[in-house]
Amino acid sequence: MTPGPVEPPSAGWELPDPADAVAGEEIVGVGADLEPATLLAAYRRGLFPMRLSKGGPIAWWSPDPRGIIPLDGLVVHRSLRRVSRRYTVTVDTAFEAVMRGCADPSRPHGWIDESFVDGYSRLHELGWAHSIEVWSSDDELVGGLYGVASGGLFAGESMFHRARDASKVALLATVERLRAGGGVLFDVQWCTDHLASLGAVEVPRLDYLALVADAIAQPQLVLTP
Repeated sequence: MTPGPVEPPSAGWELPDPADAVAGEEIVGVGADLEPATLLAAYRRGLFPMRLSKGGPIAWWSPDPRGIIPLDGLVVHRSLRRVSRRYTVTVDTAFEAVMRGCADPSRPHGWIDESFVDGYSRLHELGWAHSIEVWSSDDELVGGLYGVASGGLFAGESMFHRARDASKVALLATVERLRAGGGVLFDVQWCTDHLASLGAVEVPRLDYLALVADAIAQPQLVLTP
């Protein structure tokens, strides 16, 4: 039997309850740290961290409305199925490399710094953070995404691509593995136009928090290779 993730020691922080936030307000707290226990507690509360500015304090975000991809609602065109055959997909074989791909400083609005790489890598070592990797035929990492899983929740954090449609392939592979592994909720933070074209929808914050509470009460999902 594959061992489950390891629960980190208590964080010692009292994170804000997003249910108390003003409707439409996205930042519900500032401060704390990126220790594994803090991160895990945040996702279980429907929060995620981003800095207010480069090198600035950590802010805890709860978008209203929230973007999710229904696991039966991903839009998959035949062209994407064809493209996906060009690539090889793996799970949890290159977590830090995926994070660094997402953190590429040449990307606009980059916010993933070394403290985030360190915090999420430690969460990955404990079995809570996961990466989906997309490889070319010559074994080059050309795309991927990473996120945090708790119960049946998978909270996607960021994705990247260096080859055509590689991030879409990562998204497709993630949804397929969530369906197979017991996932019930795929959080994508904001419903951008790009994600909406792939099936993402918006839900009010309070509805999302109810979905999170139900999801984290489910058995721990398993992302298979």
